[in-house]
Amino acid sequence: MSASALTVLDITEYYGETSGGVRTYLREKSAFVASRESLRQVVVVPGERDSVSDDGRVRRYEIGVPFIPGQKPYRAMLAPGRIRSILERERPDIIEIGSSHFVPWLVRGAARRLGIPSVWFFHGHIPRVIAPRLEHDVLLRRWASRAAARYVRRIAQSVQRTLVATDAVKADLESFGVERVVRVPLGVDTATFHPSRRARSPETRRRLGVGPGALGVYAGRFTAEKDLATAIRGWKAIRPAGATLLLVGAGPQEMKLRSLLDGSVRIVPFIHDRELLADLYAAADLYLAPGPAETFGLSAHEAMASGTPVLSVDVGAVAEQVRRSGAGVLYRLGDAASLAAAAGALLESAEGLRLAARPFIEAHHRWDIAFERIFELYRDVLA
Repeated sequence: MSASALTVLDITEYYGETSGGVRTYLREKSAFVASRESLRQVVVVPGERDSVSDDGRVRRYEIGVPFIPGQKPYRAMLAPGRIRSILERERPDIIEIGSSHFVPWLVRGAARRLGIPSVWFFHGHIPRVIAPRLEHDVLLRRWASRAAARYVRRIAQSVQRTLVATDAVKADLESFGVERVVRVPLGVDTATFHPSRRARSPETRRRLGVGPGALGVYAGRFTAEKDLATAIRGWKAIRPAGATLLLVGAGPQEMKLRSLLDGSVRIVPFIHDRELLADLYAAADLYLAPGPAETFGLSAHEAMASGTPVLSVDVGAVAEQVRRSGAGVLYRLGDAASLAAAAGALLESAEGLRLAARPFIEAHHRWDIAFERIFELYRDVLA
């Protein structure tokens, strides 16, 4: 490894055994770094116990910390001494903060003392979690969302750049008064997530116990901001009957969602096998993206890479991508009847929408291009 390798330290709380987007982002980033002599990465994430692993170009620290109440699988990175000692030992050229709970403030003091610049990748949209439609909420929720926007602005003021994955999120942050916001579209593993897997659809359906009717899939955390209750109510009203919606994942809302299920909606435990997940996306007739607080929506993009159209709420990052790609249909936030109508319209025109999905991903969402841009941004900051 070159002695002058540019070293980035990635640190986040948005990481766990059943987490998705940020975990995938860090895995793909480590693969990119491992293929470049000029780069090095240090990854700091929460875990069950302290551990360190090293493959030469990527060193990974897990810090043993407790779960955040009500936010499992995320853990609270309340380990200032451990984080400080890692920064002092590693002395990275730049730090990328990947969460917004405790990490930004724990990193801030040590980074300043050591003279290390930092950037923040805005992976979690706190104001939209509190108030999904910022412009049309009741007074208390609007006040809370404004307080969250001020909090976001304070974090952004402590870093050199704030990275986002879509124009919709960039516009939101700039409306909050955040400066130095840079859009970097993220990527998709287009080799794993591929339309050719649709040929295995009968086998995939048998493996998961799904009948021959239309199949919808959601994969992600079961949390309030995903608005899965609306999705379940809307799915039950889809006509013709016989369609199945699989909710794949885990989270604090699981018991509440189970109370709403019927034969048309099923919960499937988190799928760790990426090959099976890719087969499922390709076998589906639509991918459901119900969350208005998404900052990118990696699962929806993986589904599009698989040639599967997307049914999305009309707010947030995934809605932007559906409009751009023409590979899906939108429904009104919180409106189960609108979801049912949009799902019916999508299923009627699914084959045409499939044709738009894969080309959009191939043209705009490659991991190598995303990371080339990110490391170029690091060099700009360091300059």
